[in-house]
Amino acid sequence: MNDTNSTVTRPGLRTLVKGETAQTNLMLAVVCILVLISMTALRPTMFLSSYNFESMAFFMPELGILSIAMMIAMLTGGIDLSIVGVANLAGITAGTLFAAMAGDGGSGALGLGPVTLGVIVALLVGMAAGLLNGFLISVLKITPILATLGTGQVFIGMCLVLTGGPAIVGFPPGWNAIGNGKLLGIPVPLLIFVVICIALSVLLARTSFGLRLKLIGTNPKAAVYAGVKRGQMIFYSYMLTGGLAAMAGVLLSARTNAAKSDYGASYLLQAVLIAVLGGTNPAGGRGNVLGVALALISLTLLSSGFQMMRVSNHLIDFVWGGFLIGVIALNSWRSRKGS
Repeated sequence: MNDTNSTVTRPGLRTLVKGETAQTNLMLAVVCILVLISMTALRPTMFLSSYNFESMAFFMPELGILSIAMMIAMLTGGIDLSIVGVANLAGITAGTLFAAMAGDGGSGALGLGPVTLGVIVALLVGMAAGLLNGFLISVLKITPILATLGTGQVFIGMCLVLTGGPAIVGFPPGWNAIGNGKLLGIPVPLLIFVVICIALSVLLARTSFGLRLKLIGTNPKAAVYAGVKRGQMIFYSYMLTGGLAAMAGVLLSARTNAAKSDYGASYLLQAVLIAVLGGTNPAGGRGNVLGVALALISLTLLSSGFQMMRVSNHLIDFVWGGFLIGVIALNSWRSRKGS
């Protein structure tokens, strides 16, 4: 019976999502072009400079990975407000590890082996944090927004305990290369982001894991009848979210050559905005990596243009918040109209 229900559900879900996804991605592609044209018209010399695009290629991936992490959490009908705390905790843990390994000799002497170990430890920290979130949500039945809000504060507190307050600095050269290096002339963070986008696109669109993840958010009852273990999938999804957040923390600490408890504080609002703007349904069941990537590019271009026009950061935050409310309201109106 489970196999039959799964077979029936699979085409229906794909047919339902495919049209909306294509429409959303087309709209976002048009928005990208319009933003590019507008910012070019306002600041042609500065905006079209190679330095500007290269700068965006270095700092955009960390926000993009956090946005994809947020999308993964939203696919199950949840949310993860702890991603920035996880990112910083992963970077600080790696920095603490490097300091312990280097001793009085300084981190400059650490080679590829310790750097690889640092990445692995950071990812394990992120997955452990996601495991905790999954336990609170699936086993203790705590609402995702409350569970991850609480754990986010716990992770920030752990960051403060590890650092004592100030930032950890002096990462190994190999670690810095992850955030500031180039491979064949292409920024390494951008290459990492592209690889993650491709891998997750295949995972969500071409595997049973992705189908089950979306089915939980679309129709929990149908998921039960199809034999999907909801608790297990929530564990997996939040572990994946935590791992992605940790990878973003690796890029952030590698780019800045430092790690601190409050780095990337503004990323949380932007990650939610980008995920929702990219076509992710906060109620669950719908979301795609390409849409998130297009939304990321649009907002990065817009943010870069704002900075060139010397718009206040406080005003930019106001615009992002208003934009988020507007997008959610528009999506809600479209859903009611469609039904």
